[in-house]
Amino acid sequence: MTAAVAAVDLGATSGRVMLGYVGHDELRLVPVARLPNTPVRVIDGLHWNILELYRSVTAGLASAVREEPDIRSIAVDSWAVDYALLRGERMLGTPYHYRDDRTAEGVENTHALVSPAELYTANGLQFLAFNTLYQLAADRASGTLDLADGMLLVPDLVNFWLTGQRRAEVTNASTTGLLNVHSGAWDGQLVERLGLPAGILPPLVSPGSTVGTLLPAVAAELGAPASLPVSAVGSHDTASAVVAVPSTAEDIAYISSGTWSLVGVELEHPVVSEEGRLAGFTNEGGVDGRIRYLQNVSGLWLLSESVRTWERDGAQIDLPTLIAEAAAVTTSVPVFDAGDAVFVAPGDMPARIADWFGSRGMPAPQSRAEVVRSILESLAAAYAQSIEAATALSGRTVSAIHVVGGGSQNTLLCQLTADRTGRPVLAGPVEATAIGNVLVQARAQGLVAGDSSLEALRSLVARTFRPVRYEPARGRHSG
Repeated sequence: MTAAVAAVDLGATSGRVMLGYVGHDELRLVPVARLPNTPVRVIDGLHWNILELYRSVTAGLASAVREEPDIRSIAVDSWAVDYALLRGERMLGTPYHYRDDRTAEGVENTHALVSPAELYTANGLQFLAFNTLYQLAADRASGTLDLADGMLLVPDLVNFWLTGQRRAEVTNASTTGLLNVHSGAWDGQLVERLGLPAGILPPLVSPGSTVGTLLPAVAAELGAPASLPVSAVGSHDTASAVVAVPSTAEDIAYISSGTWSLVGVELEHPVVSEEGRLAGFTNEGGVDGRIRYLQNVSGLWLLSESVRTWERDGAQIDLPTLIAEAAAVTTSVPVFDAGDAVFVAPGDMPARIADWFGSRGMPAPQSRAEVVRSILESLAAAYAQSIEAATALSGRTVSAIHVVGGGSQNTLLCQLTADRTGRPVLAGPVEATAIGNVLVQARAQGLVAGDSSLEALRSLVARTFRPVRYEPARGRHSG
């Protein structure tokens, strides 16, 4: 029997509500609503418009219930690290955006208490200045933390508003820097050393467990029964995306490609070597206790910010046409360090790229097509470097690369990645995050017949979403 679940997938630039239908050898998604997610800059910094986003979520879920009244459950995933502070049921201000620059002091204060090497041994995370523990240190310095009795990451916050239950799902909690990479539990000793209040950290739940059922007022708003469960899934969007990698082979790497690119391999156990720390590798929690050993690499943010800049200047940009023009560039374009911190904040990306080359005495790309080609070549070069490092540090052999998420639609980027890595690239599915969200819900609701292992879920994806294959030779790819 085929039945439906509702997946709320919140990305850093947009979100979506999807109905997922799962049955014997059946897996399909039906889009219900697309949700804009535009940050707001006010006098104290850059914030998420979380209340408007939540309003869009509930409107989307109401549409899902109207379309499919007998949905079995709801689940939410989102980007990582950002959170709201709570006092009782009240939110203490709107969550900061991870691209806000308030965390510099938090980094300095944190490393004065615990060295980067000690942090890595405890939490296994790549240093990123916007990681949750540095944001919390900034809140502590401002006095905001003194008012809070709770902290919820974005998907946990949405779940709280839906159910009234404060919980932290483990895959997203693993990105805070406060979860012990070995035990998978909150690291009380580390929290104490950092001077953070342990009482703000909610109980942990694993993917597949039930967070709670809908609050009566929420159920009435959605037109759904109050008994409808809200499930935990891999609430870090990359954790859900990796569930939907359509392969059961061990010798693969994955790239979850969107605003950011998450490049790595799946392991059974963390790798917390000093070499891994210095190389910028992170150990994040995956579904079923797997470890996502990866690097956070700048992604299509570089392209989208460039397009926004050109459009602000009055240009009308058709992205497929622009990418085709970039593919037709025959002259050699220079490659820049896509991971340079200068490219993190919003702004005029083409000017920053030109400045990056100029400061090094290198010629910068000139036309828009050349800028786009340089961006995509630079991303592909970064992917190749990350995959080589992942194989060396983990001991895992990689014979093919799976690209999932929005970047899997970028044919030029996929081809360049195959060319630079010397390995075939298999692209798709595009909606990998929503698919992973749906599959973990479906398994929890007993909709997956027979073997319900992670490998069985991936086999179902492979049978229903055939990837596009790119061979490492320019100009060739096949479906």
